[in-house]
This record gives sequence, C-alpha cells and structure tokens, in this order.
Amino acid sequence: VATYDATAVLFSLPLSTLRPRTTLRPLATLARAAPIVPAIKLPHGLTHQTPLVESLPLSAATGCQVLLKMDALQPSGSFKDRGMAYMCAALQSRGVTDLISSSGGNAGLAASAAGRKLGMRVRVVVPTTTKPIMIEKMRAHGAEVEVHGANWNAADELARELVGASGGAAAYVPPYDDPLLWEGHSSIIDEIAAAGVRPDAIVVSVGGGGLLCGVLRGLQRHGWSETTVLTAETDGAACFAKALAAGEPVTLAGITSVATSLGALSASSSAVQMARDDQPTEAYTVSDAEAVGACASLLDDHRVLVEPACGAALALAYSPRQREALRRFETVVVVVCGGGGVTHEILSQWKADLL
Repeated sequence: VATYDATAVLFSLPLSTLRPRTTLRPLATLARAAPIVPAIKLPHGLTHQTPLVESLPLSAATGCQVLLKMDALQPSGSFKDRGMAYMCAALQSRGVTDLISSSGGNAGLAASAAGRKLGMRVRVVVPTTTKPIMIEKMRAHGAEVEVHGANWNAADELARELVGASGGAAAYVPPYDDPLLWEGHSSIIDEIAAAGVRPDAIVVSVGGGGLLCGVLRGLQRHGWSETTVLTAETDGAACFAKALAAGEPVTLAGITSVATSLGALSASSSAVQMARDDQPTEAYTVSDAEAVGACASLLDDHRVLVEPACGAALALAYSPRQREALRRFETVVVVVCGGGGVTHEILSQWKADLL
C-alpha cells in the first residue's frame, strides 16, 4: 500500500475484489499550480482536521478517482462542528455566554459540544422528529433540550421567541443560515487544498444549505471556479433541487424522507444564489433506498457509520443509477458529512424497511 503526504489515505477492500480500472494517481500528483490562500482558523480543540480517504471500491465503480472527506469523524459526528465552533467562539468573543439554537439534531449536537468546551450555556429546541439518541447526546454535553413542533421550522419559531424573551441575554444560533457558520464550514476546502488536491468535482448533501454555502465560499476563496459542485438530496426532502430549478427558494409542503437531517422545508436563499450565479452547480436527488444502501456500503467498505442525509451524497457514487454523473471527471471529492443520529441497530432497521 502506498503512503501519501498531508492526509491519511485508507483502503478497505482486498484488491482482488476490485474490477480492473485505470491506474489511480497518488494524491501528491493531483495538485495544480495555485496561489497560497490563508486558511480559516478554527478555534483550537473544538474540531478535527479530518482524513481525505481514497476509496478504491468507489474509484473502481465510477472510473474516476473518488476521495472521501471524512467529516463523520468530527467530535460530534458531523461537519456541523466546523461552523458551530467558529460561530460560538465568535459570539463568545463578543461577550455572549448564553446560546439558543434550533435543530433537527446534528446542528444542536454540534452547538452543545462547542458550548460545553467553551463554557457557554446552550439551549436547543428540536422537533418531535428528532431521534431520542440525539436528544440524549445533547443533554450529555450539558445542553437544555426542549421538544416542540412537527418539523424544524416550528422548532425554530420557538427558539427565536425564546431569544426575544431573553431581553438580549441570549444569542440565536441557527442550524445553517449564517455567514459565520459558512465561514467555518469553508475550512473543508482549506484542508482539501492543504492535502495537495484540487478536485474536478465535489459532492455535498444539502438540507438547508449551510454546508453548501461553506463549500462554495471555500471554492471561491481558493479561486477554484472550474470545480463543479454536485448536490444531493433525497426525493422527499429536495428543497434545494426544486429551488435551483426555479431560480429562487421553494418551500416544501413537508418532509417525506427517512433522511430527517435534510429536513428543512426551504433552502437558504444565499445557497440558491451562490449556486446559480457563482459556481457550476448541479442538483441531484436520490431515493431513500439509494441513500440507505450507500450508508450500508460505506460501513462495509470504510467502517464508518453515517446517516441517510450523508448517504444521499454517497449514493451518487454507490448507486449504479446515479454514478454516471461522476464518470466525466478525473478526481471527485465526496464530503462524508456524517450525522450522529444513527446506530448499527437503526441502520439495520432502515435496511429492513427499504432494501
């Protein structure tokens, strides 16, 4: 097995199980001449620099080099730690000590984790769709959790009311729609660049659009205007795909997907605008079965457990019906955004229900 600079590269299947394909390029050969761009400085000790993993199974299946940015290995289990760490630390520097967040799960967990390490009070309002395991994890970090409403939008209304009622004592922390969050998330691109990789395409799951806004900001900061962004959602939570087609935000009537972490009824207007005007962006939707199947395959291939919201992005490579979208590229990075609301038992039930 070859070794590479900057970032860990893992292989998970015997070479004998892979069909022949073109020779994979070492990561060190992927860099293209580009100016050095200062990286976003995330607060020390709140996030990890995550591995960039070369997936031999997915590279063999797609005919391009597929690299996995393993943000499932962040402290709370998802990419959300990046933006939450950056935003919570910024608010603390302004004298804020009390945070109120709304979340379907992962953003609230990331806020809870960051707040505990920073010594801040954290209150999180979640909808009834949030899994008990996520509520338990938030409370384990010392967060005060209130369950309210049938979806995130209803929970968010209450969170904003609580902030208003605090008389300025508490700051509102949104799950995805804030430039401070996007700036933190953009560090994903800094780490990819530091590994000597400039991909032809990057694949991201989209719920409300926070991760997408961060990726777009990072690409623009590095001058990677030719990198294509491929977004992925499940069919029952496809607010961004509908918005990009319409050229403006679209509000869904409801979420009808197992990928509840993609459960925003409408995407950030900034995400729609940046994707439409600033970067080549293509929106794809996958079935719940494809998303869950991708989660199961990732666990088999790379021993990492993720939610179907993350499986949506992975499905563009794992699903035979979807992977044609990747074949035109030489190097593709898939952001494995993770998710804390999954266990082996939960994944087994999803597989029994859908596969």
